[in-house]
Amino acid sequence: MRMTTLYAALSGAFLLGAAALAEAQMNNAPAGSTVTNPVKNASAGMSKEYRAEKDRIESDYKADKEKCKSLSGNAKDVCQKEAKGKENVAKAELEAQRKGTPHAQYEVAKAKADAAYDVAKEKCDDLKGAEKSSCKKQAKADKDKAMAEAKSSRTVASAGTKGTTSTTTPSTTTTPSTTPANTSTPPAKKPS
Repeated sequence: MRMTTLYAALSGAFLLGAAALAEAQMNNAPAGSTVTNPVKNASAGMSKEYRAEKDRIESDYKADKEKCKSLSGNAKDVCQKEAKGKENVAKAELEAQRKGTPHAQYEVAKAKADAAYDVAKEKCDDLKGAEKSSCKKQAKADKDKAMAEAKSSRTVASAGTKGTTSTTTPSTTTTPSTTPANTSTPPAKKPS
């Protein structure tokens, strides 16, 4: 009777393990893909509206860049930096809308800071000497301030999501601490 029960238990465990292995082998999605790690608004990422918006951003960039061709000198360089910055910010905003994560919002703030810095730095090229140096230092300081604000808003947003996770963590840690107190060594067996 014992041997039959043992064989039944082992064969059941084997069949469950084989079924789980077959299920794992059927998932052929590459690591990091949206199939294995879906984004928050996955339907928006695959929609026609998303692709149309992305195409509109690219066509706006090309039109803005075309406007810069009529300019010359540093004004042309500033115009090109503004066009590129506008494109990068619009793409980051589109991705943030699609993903809906705090990191995506951070990327938007970072793109805005980078764009403003690139334009300000290019505008400084019109100046000379100490004025140019102080202009570039001010542009760098403004970028650093914007990046610090972006990072602090990201940590605040992630702290908000971590706060909900941390409330469950103490309950799991308190449970094991009470378990050892409840367990005691079994009484010694009396010899018969």
